[in-house]
Amino acid sequence: MVLLRFRVANHRSIRDECELSLIAPADQQGAARETGLRYKDSTLSALPVVGIFGANASGKTNFLSALRDMRSAVRTSFADWAKSPGVPRQPFKLDPACADETTLFEVDLMLGGRNPTRYTYGFELSGDRVEAEWLHAYPGGERDVWFDREAGRAESEGGEFVFEGTGFTGRRDDFVALTRPDALFLSTAATLNDPQLSALHRWFLNNLWLVTPGADIEARTDWTQRLLTESQRKAEYRERLVQLLAAADLGVTGFDFDRDTGAVRLTHQGPGGNEAPLDFLSEESFGTHAWFAFLGPMLSVLDNGAALLVDELDSSLHPTLAAEVVRLFQDPGSNPNGAQLIFTTHDATLLGSAVLDRPLGREQVWLASKNKSGETELYPLSAAHPGDDEDLERGYLRGRYGGVPRVTTGKIARELSWQEAKATA
Repeated sequence: MVLLRFRVANHRSIRDECELSLIAPADQQGAARETGLRYKDSTLSALPVVGIFGANASGKTNFLSALRDMRSAVRTSFADWAKSPGVPRQPFKLDPACADETTLFEVDLMLGGRNPTRYTYGFELSGDRVEAEWLHAYPGGERDVWFDREAGRAESEGGEFVFEGTGFTGRRDDFVALTRPDALFLSTAATLNDPQLSALHRWFLNNLWLVTPGADIEARTDWTQRLLTESQRKAEYRERLVQLLAAADLGVTGFDFDRDTGAVRLTHQGPGGNEAPLDFLSEESFGTHAWFAFLGPMLSVLDNGAALLVDELDSSLHPTLAAEVVRLFQDPGSNPNGAQLIFTTHDATLLGSAVLDRPLGREQVWLASKNKSGETELYPLSAAHPGDDEDLERGYLRGRYGGVPRVTTGKIARELSWQEAKATA
């Protein structure tokens, strides 16, 4: 299961179409891994990690929220959207005309084991219904249209639903009859146990987990604790977690379990080799909390070969740990199932080699910026054509590639001084 590409338009600060590609350029393979798919006599390789860099309020988070919202739509449209009026979406607000335009989501992904198949699935939403939806498969590289949905299409042109290909063999008429205007066909058919569409549906159920700084740390802490106490592989997880906590130089040597509450307590090395458990909530540092809460989602994603989304990786982890997480996903030995990591960050050290021995290749770096109309633009670092030996960290911080605040040195201090002088005049 590999994510190859994602497109979105008219979502929050993203007005015009933006596209993120995880397909490695032919001349910049780096950490990429072969997918088994072929295109124009060459094998496609997918990137295990992509980082999106940009200034505050540039729209980095909105791009991850678009992936999350697409996942939510696939999971909930059939069961939940009819419970309240309208279709849940967030069009670009700075232009009133966007309220009448559709919101677009589309993914390219690969499903299958030894003989993987590429699929393109997407849909467009208005304020009250699904305006379009499509699923195309590419067995052997040739496109097969499993279904193509377009609201208002004339019956003479096939009606709202068109099934041109031969790949989808499910109960087409039944699923069409049961699909509401405000529900996705994929959600409907998968809920009704169609075996072909359920495979794609499961990809959305098991992928695109979003980690956000601070807001969900309690839920992620519980996730990690459940791996230690409830998982069928809890002995294995305990060993791996101790190793990862020790590798982070947090002084943790093991776990202790409160007999009354069942809560996990971390044991620490003291003077003379003594060990003692600390109360997790009141005695552990924020850094320990952040790393412990990160490990549950990360290990689950690695074990399942899924895709993890992390907003502001540098806010959740120290730069050295953030770099190690990137390396962990890059290494086939620690990531044998092909899990993927998509993260946003301000941390320019992930681009440089002076301190952290750059863990990202230039093909894995994308930049987000806002234009003067408040619209997010997303583009790869390669679009700025950096030199082969160029110091990417320095170039980024100097604004050579964009994606940094347009603030001159001392501007904020001068502005504050001027406001103070005006107030006392």
